[in-house]
Amino acid sequence: MSAKLATNDLEAFWMPFTANRQYKRAPRLFVSAERMHFTTDDGRRVLDGTSGLWCVNAGHCRPKIVEAIRKQVGELDFAGTFQMGHPRAFECASKLVNIAPPGFDHVFFTNSGSESVETALKIALAYHRAKGDASRTRLIGRERGYHGVNFGGTSVGGITNNRKWFGTLVSGVDHLRHTHDISRNAFSRGEPEHGAELADDLERLVALHDASTIAAVIVEPVACSAGVLIPPKGYLQRLAAICAKHDILLILDEVITAFGRLGTPFGADYFGVSPDIITTAKGVTNGAIPMGAVLVKGKIHDAFMGGPEEAIDLFHGYTYSGHPAACAASIATLEVYKEEGLVTRASELAPYWQEAVHSLKDLPHVIDIRNIGLIGAIEFDPIPAEPGKRAHARFVEAFNRGLLVRATGDIIALSPPLIIEKKEIDQLVDILSGVLKSAN
Repeated sequence: MSAKLATNDLEAFWMPFTANRQYKRAPRLFVSAERMHFTTDDGRRVLDGTSGLWCVNAGHCRPKIVEAIRKQVGELDFAGTFQMGHPRAFECASKLVNIAPPGFDHVFFTNSGSESVETALKIALAYHRAKGDASRTRLIGRERGYHGVNFGGTSVGGITNNRKWFGTLVSGVDHLRHTHDISRNAFSRGEPEHGAELADDLERLVALHDASTIAAVIVEPVACSAGVLIPPKGYLQRLAAICAKHDILLILDEVITAFGRLGTPFGADYFGVSPDIITTAKGVTNGAIPMGAVLVKGKIHDAFMGGPEEAIDLFHGYTYSGHPAACAASIATLEVYKEEGLVTRASELAPYWQEAVHSLKDLPHVIDIRNIGLIGAIEFDPIPAEPGKRAHARFVEAFNRGLLVRATGDIIALSPPLIIEKKEIDQLVDILSGVLKSAN
């Protein structure tokens, strides 16, 4: 692709979550990638500090995954999973169950994190109805939560700009307070000390709506898309206990935290909680093919199995649920994770990573740094009347210096591939330090 594309060559693609007019005046284009690096259209190597978009956990263009996709497409390009099947879907589901937390015995395949959330919410509602508890229709999300961009996920999500443009969204939704508290927890290392009591906000919503009307609570173990908001110590355990007390399903949205991001197979493992439903996507195929998976406990699945054997159990699904190429990619990805110990590698790197990102503490405009597993965030004081501008400028400057980071609000988020070496952590922080020192 030419480095001198005219603006009108870029116009056909309306890019997601992008300032399209600004971008197309000075496009940033990747043309290839390998392991820890992208290559731009003008031949520069860019260190991937974000695992693509929180998804390329094993690094880019891994031969085993590439070959699995190539071989599968040549053998069986498509087979539907409505009243039919193909071996890869069952093999992939079994492999996912084998690394899932205890009790998660069933997998429903989707094509993205957004679809995984929609599926989980619909399963939660249908589960209560199947049990004869049809009054449980209310869904509870959390402020500053991100659960994809479909109507259900946007409704339970709590990011203002993602919500305000799209009308009233889905009715019967309420939100817990978020847990981000710089005044008490600035520059925390790992889980913040203060704020576990914020889980009690669910009791407020129970008192307002009555537990008999609430189907499910959905939260991210770590709210990454909103800027890496890490739960205070004990918060998730307390929230899970309140859900169990009131027979409310707990959905953990692990689209980002599953598959080793925190140094454990799932965030549920890291925090020692046992939800009822887990949503995944992203790292399930190392980003090579779109895919998502919803993991449910046996009690959820079994509630749908009481009708006639010839009757459809769940009136939900997608043309590409369990697509052969996606399943092949996932199977190969899970094998790479296992062979290289990647689902636990972040726990080994976490102390070094923590010291590295916190070394940026005293640089200009930095008001908070936080980390957990192989995730980090640097938050800046905003420019008056120009929210987000400070982080975006640093994102662009980092790209120009050979580092990909993620800007969200006035926060730079970091989540490098799990194959990163200490010398590459040093390089990442060195580039970012230069950016923060030079930017206004």
